[in-house]
Amino acid sequence: MLSASRILTRAAPRVAFNASRSFATKFTPAHEYCKMDGNIATIGVTDFAAAALGDIVFVDLPEVGDDFDKGDSFGSVESVKAASDVYAPVGGTVVEINDVLSDEPGTINTAAETEGWFIKVEMSDASDADELMDEAAYAKHCEESS
Repeated sequence: MLSASRILTRAAPRVAFNASRSFATKFTPAHEYCKMDGNIATIGVTDFAAAALGDIVFVDLPEVGDDFDKGDSFGSVESVKAASDVYAPVGGTVVEINDVLSDEPGTINTAAETEGWFIKVEMSDASDADELMDEAAYAKHCEESS
């Protein structure tokens, strides 16, 4: 006679981790980043950009539902030093904005690539990211820019 645990083990379907799911961070030469999780891209400016801008005092973000093509300006940041447009590294539809930045734009200075993200986009074409730099290429780009 089979034990109950052996019956349950045989009856329960095995769920395999989807190893093909894409988790990657890519960068633009203008210092925007794009963290991809499946077809959702979290977009913001890099630590390098935040340091170059200085103390950020205002962020202008789009609305959920807005569509952007790769390379379109989707918002801006203002600091005590300068104002700068922010460009979409990939095209798609905005599915979420980081509301924290409205009240606490300085989050970008302290955590640009984590809590300081700007928008999340459902990518219209994942191949938009193919031309972006990986971490090693971006690090080299930053060294050459300094």
